[in-house]
Amino acid sequence: MAALCKGRHRWKKLNCVQVFTRNLTGRYDYDLVVVGGGSGGLACSKEAAQLGQKVAVLDYVEPSAKGTKWGLGGTCVNVGCIPKKLMHQAALLGTAVKDAKKYGWQMPETLCHDWATMAEAVQNHVRSLNWGHRVQLQDKKVKYLNLKGSLLDEHTVRGLSKAGKETILTARNIVIATGGRPKYPTQIPGAVEHGITSDDVFWLKKSPGKTLVVGASYVALECAGFLTGIGLDTTVMVRSLALRGFDRQMAGLVTDYMEAYGTRFVWKSVPKRVDKLSSGSLQVTWSDTETGREHKDTYDSVLWAVGRAPETKALGLDKLDVQLNKETGKIVVGPDESTSVPNIYAFGDIGEGRPELTPTAIKAGKLLAHRLAGQSTDLMNYDSVATTVFTPLEYGCVGLSEEEAERRHGKDGIEVFHAFYKPLEFTVAERDASQCYIKVICERGGDQKIRGLHFTGPNAGEVIQGFSMSLQCGATYSHLLQTVGIHPTCAEEVVKIHITKRSGLDPTVTGC
Repeated sequence: MAALCKGRHRWKKLNCVQVFTRNLTGRYDYDLVVVGGGSGGLACSKEAAQLGQKVAVLDYVEPSAKGTKWGLGGTCVNVGCIPKKLMHQAALLGTAVKDAKKYGWQMPETLCHDWATMAEAVQNHVRSLNWGHRVQLQDKKVKYLNLKGSLLDEHTVRGLSKAGKETILTARNIVIATGGRPKYPTQIPGAVEHGITSDDVFWLKKSPGKTLVVGASYVALECAGFLTGIGLDTTVMVRSLALRGFDRQMAGLVTDYMEAYGTRFVWKSVPKRVDKLSSGSLQVTWSDTETGREHKDTYDSVLWAVGRAPETKALGLDKLDVQLNKETGKIVVGPDESTSVPNIYAFGDIGEGRPELTPTAIKAGKLLAHRLAGQSTDLMNYDSVATTVFTPLEYGCVGLSEEEAERRHGKDGIEVFHAFYKPLEFTVAERDASQCYIKVICERGGDQKIRGLHFTGPNAGEVIQGFSMSLQCGATYSHLLQTVGIHPTCAEEVVKIHITKRSGLDPTVTGC
């Protein structure tokens, strides 16, 4: 791979990865210091230690604006994937209880959910993971330091304890994996004082009650989904698009289902202010972006889900000339996760253009550890990374959206196969399956290589995970047709798909 030299950039050649061992790092305290103890940083540090490197990892959690704090493990473990999926499961169980009556279970007429019981169980599990991470670091001989890290130069990290005590560490290489935190719209009066974010909702001792979720990212919709599912009055306020960056048709199906499920949506609206009333309720004033009219309503909680900001400001990167994207604040990185300063690397959510997904950070961190230890030259492949949005009707996808496929290949250069199907478990329960849909996007010519696969329905993540490997192997439409399905499953509908959008035929699946 040719070196890229642009301004201060100095991306290293892959074939020049140097082999460092402990015997060569006598000048430094460590072979590797990792700043950030999230999923990616922990994976990188443990992998490096397994390869014989002397490693230290620094992690420090600044409390949220509401004072919420947590332990080792980063966003995913503490305030992201893990508690989110567990609360999503709580909501799914509520739906399953309603379905149970149709299947013959004698259920009480009224059911209620206890937030405190759920929250305590989820928080206890998270704490067990925090402890598990500390034990793993100790077992793998990684030095864990509960310090807030910043960089003094390309080989020196300054750690600051809660009490203000300073520790200086030197390392052959430094890796930044500090991730991001939720943004507050500080320009809106009352937003910070009276609002919460995803950093807080999973650690609430009491139910958030009637909740306004502001934003329409996957974080916003997932939170709104499980809040609705456990019986809370929930509204989502959307400025423009829901699930920006995802396939537009699929995003519409997700929000349509949520509306039918009981989540209210206020479209084309922006909040103006949040005021706390004498009753303790929060009065939110917002305006319709199309008519300009103002509206008001009261809520018990306002949850801001308006994006995330990278944790770069306190790292001292400006003094080292580490290049950042001026708009996003993220670190500009090369294909090998190198920054514009030699010996400083960055990956995960903090890297410009990288997917903000835990598994990609873990994989990228492990591969980086191998390269820095001189054990490999393999790079992270960021193409066709699968993901799932855990909304009430789950949405899983891998590869290109229909819009992106059209942009790359032209409308006439792609063939879109699709199907509306009804999960068997929906039938007896008499549940609406109008939004259960599959879309396979292929190149129109040649062997019809699959460029994107989208699925809404139960267990979408489990379905898409398997198909994502097929895309890595270059799957084509003919491969799909040659695959025998497992009956009766939702996933089998993917391999049975045969109607194209171009044909104009009804894509509704009939029969069993």
